[in-house]
Amino acid sequence: MILSLDKVFYQKNNKIILEDVSLTISSQELVTIIGPNGAGKTTLLKIVLGLITPTGGNIVKSTSLKVGYMPQKLHVDPSLPITVKRFLELSRYQDTFHQIVSAVNINHLLENSIHILSGGELQRILLARALLSKPDLLVLDEPLQGVDINGQMSLYKLISEVRQILGCAVLLVSHDLHFVHAASDKVICLNHHICCAGKPEEVQNHPNYQLLFTGYRPDVLAPYAHHHDHHHDVNPKREK
Repeated sequence: MILSLDKVFYQKNNKIILEDVSLTISSQELVTIIGPNGAGKTTLLKIVLGLITPTGGNIVKSTSLKVGYMPQKLHVDPSLPITVKRFLELSRYQDTFHQIVSAVNINHLLENSIHILSGGELQRILLARALLSKPDLLVLDEPLQGVDINGQMSLYKLISEVRQILGCAVLLVSHDLHFVHAASDKVICLNHHICCAGKPEEVQNHPNYQLLFTGYRPDVLAPYAHHHDHHHDVNPKREK
């Protein structure tokens, strides 16, 4: 175990965003978080990254845990000229530069301006920057936004390969259910609380997953049940 969350709760401006969230991530494990828009997925990642402090619950991290983060998008001032190489050199981790550039296969892009890259190329650059520290845990927040279908397939393959090369765990938010079930070791279905979690095939057959993602409505045989020990407000407001 490199990271564990126990009964994490997060509330902001009297709005419940996360409640009773418990999960563990093991070394070299690929864990994917899925859920509808506004379910609290990005908030959960921010808690894992230490960017925000949960209202309640406990977080335990392994000693000297190194975390690499790949955001959804990169905003660079179009009037600021910067090459891919210079962008990567802004990281304080330079001893792994050549290894990571080779692993992510971006040698041919190093002298290009970061402003002319395609969506898939830019995501590779962001992935490379997240990997320069050789993290124990790589955190990816919807990494395929703005990437065409061919680029998506290539990037997913690359993420799986990099995990094997560097031996890091991956925590990923994704809306691509095909990849989720094909590549994940563990899937967490989140809708402010954890609806279901487990191996991909277990989650895919769970009635709560089917309610959220397939339109299946087991209203009589398997109604959606939300069981835990705490109490809700009468009209709790939700937000991402």
